[in-house]
Amino acid sequence: MNIKTKERESSTNTQIELRICANPDYLSVARATVRQVAQVFGLEEDKAESVTLGVVEALTNVIRHSYGGPCDKPIIVRLNKIDYGSESRPALEIVIRDFGKQVEPESIKGRDLAELKPGGVGVHIMRSAMDEIEFCRADDCGMQLRMVKYIT
Repeated sequence: MNIKTKERESSTNTQIELRICANPDYLSVARATVRQVAQVFGLEEDKAESVTLGVVEALTNVIRHSYGGPCDKPIIVRLNKIDYGSESRPALEIVIRDFGKQVEPESIKGRDLAELKPGGVGVHIMRSAMDEIEFCRADDCGMQLRMVKYIT
């Protein structure tokens, strides 16, 4: 596991990269990192907590569905402070990249919330925590999830 910070082309944009093994033991590291970075980038504490929950749900889904369970394969989490949209609003961009199983992005949906059973609400949590969410197939293997949360 390693954490990298680097300045992007614009002086207002910063990228932090976290690389973890697809193992639930490392979710606490990701949780602490995302929460701290979200607050440093300017999200209020309650929004930072929601974003953190959304990221942990996404990572849990990668471990469970993309890799089929805990393993030593990598998950990369990139956190960027960006100016986003036509109004150049400050935002936190989170990109999660795995190298596991590919699926059609349209097939990634949460279950019907009217069903009373455990599990299957991770996608709903991600969508409620973020302003934008987009799944896509990576070029070579695996999937990429891009989430955006406006800071103001």
